[in-house]
Amino acid sequence: MRIRSNCCLYGEPGEYSGRGRPKKHGDKFKLQEQSTWWNATETVELDEDKLGKIKVRKWSELHFRSSASVPMTLILVERLKTNKKGLLQKPLWLVFIGKYKLDLLPLELLWKKYLRRFAVDHWYRLIKQRLHWTLPALSTPHQCERWSEKHAITNLATMAG
Repeated sequence: MRIRSNCCLYGEPGEYSGRGRPKKHGDKFKLQEQSTWWNATETVELDEDKLGKIKVRKWSELHFRSSASVPMTLILVERLKTNKKGLLQKPLWLVFIGKYKLDLLPLELLWKKYLRRFAVDHWYRLIKQRLHWTLPALSTPHQCERWSEKHAITNLATMAG
């Protein structure tokens, strides 16, 4: 997901000192202040046809202040040459929160997956409208299944006839 550039994240806490409650947060990582950034886990520079020269950096094991137990991966995508018009005029900050490791997909391809989100989002919106999920206020999964089955059969009947 994308995050605002005025966010503040925290690294992993240091070793337990033996006194008091163990620390929950490590060093601050302010997205707007480059002086608070530490070295990236991985850095890649690319030459894109449409966007020009792109630099992608990744930091691992960061968290928000209110959710210290949920580690995330931070990704920064920035254009090095901004003389061309188009996408990515400002730095793009992305975070990945999940149980799967991001090492499965190379950093060169990972940031492009975010740019494809619009096609997926619109597909879900279309399906929800087609199944009329935007109309009812369903509160249980069982009600959703019954509603979907009823309207899927109705839609198939109208499409066939």
